[in-house]
Amino acid sequence: MRTTGRSKSRPALVVLTTLALAAAVVVADVPNAPPAHAAPFVEAVENVGADCTFPSLPAAASNSRLPDPFRRADGTRITTKADWRCQREQTKRLMEQYVYGQKPAKPASVSGSVTSSRITVNVSQNGRSTSFSANVSLPSGTGPFPAVVVYGGFGADTATIRSSGAAVISFDPYAVGKEGTGRANKQGAFYDIYGSNSQTGLLMAWAWGVSRIIDVIETSGGSILKADATGVTGCSRFGKGAIVAGAFDQRIALTMPIESGTAGVPIFRGIAGEGAQSLSSAYGEQPWFGDAFGSYTGNPNNLPVDTHQLVGLVAPRGLFIMDNPHIANLGPRSASVAALGGAEIYKALGAGGNITYWSDVADGSHCANRSEWRTPLQQNIQKFLLGSGSSQGQMRISSRAAGSLSQWADWTTPVLTDGPTPTPTATATATPTVTPTPTPTVTPTATPTATPTVTPTPTPTPTPTSAPGGCTATVSLNSWNGGFVATIKVTAGSSALNGWTTTVTLPGGAAVTNAWSSVNSGTNGTVRFANAPWNGSVGAGQSTEFGFQGTGNGQGLTATCA
Repeated sequence: MRTTGRSKSRPALVVLTTLALAAAVVVADVPNAPPAHAAPFVEAVENVGADCTFPSLPAAASNSRLPDPFRRADGTRITTKADWRCQREQTKRLMEQYVYGQKPAKPASVSGSVTSSRITVNVSQNGRSTSFSANVSLPSGTGPFPAVVVYGGFGADTATIRSSGAAVISFDPYAVGKEGTGRANKQGAFYDIYGSNSQTGLLMAWAWGVSRIIDVIETSGGSILKADATGVTGCSRFGKGAIVAGAFDQRIALTMPIESGTAGVPIFRGIAGEGAQSLSSAYGEQPWFGDAFGSYTGNPNNLPVDTHQLVGLVAPRGLFIMDNPHIANLGPRSASVAALGGAEIYKALGAGGNITYWSDVADGSHCANRSEWRTPLQQNIQKFLLGSGSSQGQMRISSRAAGSLSQWADWTTPVLTDGPTPTPTATATATPTVTPTPTPTVTPTATPTATPTVTPTPTPTPTPTSAPGGCTATVSLNSWNGGFVATIKVTAGSSALNGWTTTVTLPGGAAVTNAWSSVNSGTNGTVRFANAPWNGSVGAGQSTEFGFQGTGNGQGLTATCA
């Protein structure tokens, strides 16, 4: 069932009722879309609210509900669309302070070049300099072209991007912020400028790198690539990077994170309840988060922000979130809540049609190119990068992992007026109505339940095993009926590792279907996983992680490292 139009007075909280049928999908058009000619809503500068000042910012305080994205530090709520500029800046600064670390402003000197095959970036600041580059692949036709920055070549289908008329910029985030390093010894182009002990995490460092690419495109003359029509995408850890990049640079017209998991789209307050990767695991796996987030991995309720506000930082620009309801470790239920909460910000700004969340997919493989996403990908590129489409955003939430915003939010969405005069009281407006098929049931106190076939079962106490060679392998498991995801931490002993191999013995009937951050040999029985090109070097006492998805029952699998 689809809903359109505007309700004059409805609660702003979305309530989802999950059907028992695994195939059921929540589908809703998001109302209040602006006319097509208003897209892509990009700004001329990286951050339009940089001049906003605040007597104080909201302090950390225990709150099990999602913070009100429309509330100022003094307790008042914004009332006009113009108010959003500084309200957005307040949220941005909170995200920097508590979650990702500071994103510095544009450095004193950014230069480089753009050709039909490559972008070079040179940066200087305070006597320090660095450089990095990215490959370019143009579509057919005559430029200048819009472009999508693809993290690590691992994001939305690049063939579809190019056939839709946009160039692909292959961005190596590890050149800007390297994984596998300690927090006091961060490496890469960002840390060349701001120091190896910077408290800014990798996700924000990668976002800084994307912004510097846009800087160079802006000064390149515009004969090859358009500076005001840039998108960004990535999957898994690169999906985390994509949503952060889009949130912190208002020149990005279209943001497309895929299966981002913890530290990406899913709400921090919800992931523990669905067996997703824990905050402490994500914080320790790699320095993705800023250093300050370590104080909140065990108590996210104390954070004055959550990721529905990260989603809102992208508003009103184009946002297409792609998710996987089949892997609980990715936190898809919590991601749907973040998307629904962020959609309220879009709606308040009159841009509800500019956000899409899509977890209605049949294939559970991690980071697969899915046929279900091809058409909306084309539509988003047309609308936000080419300016030739008018498709409306949708909430296509699989009932396998359907979250309820009303369970997490106790605030309503104000009607933000166009004029500068504030109104005394905020009034709720229409919510993107999310109606499961075939029985449209909306119950204010409903709590979604998982389908019988998908029950995340995290293994609470992983057991490390070791082998000669000075390293250990620790296994963590998330299982459901018929499948599982294994995350394996490889930790070096007293000596550094220069390459490693982990041998995994699978239970009978179990098989590997997909692996990441490793190169596997075999799919069942005894399977060997070697390091990927970027995570073979592990310092003494340091760790790196890889993972794989499997079919069957993964309980009892063992791993040794050499």
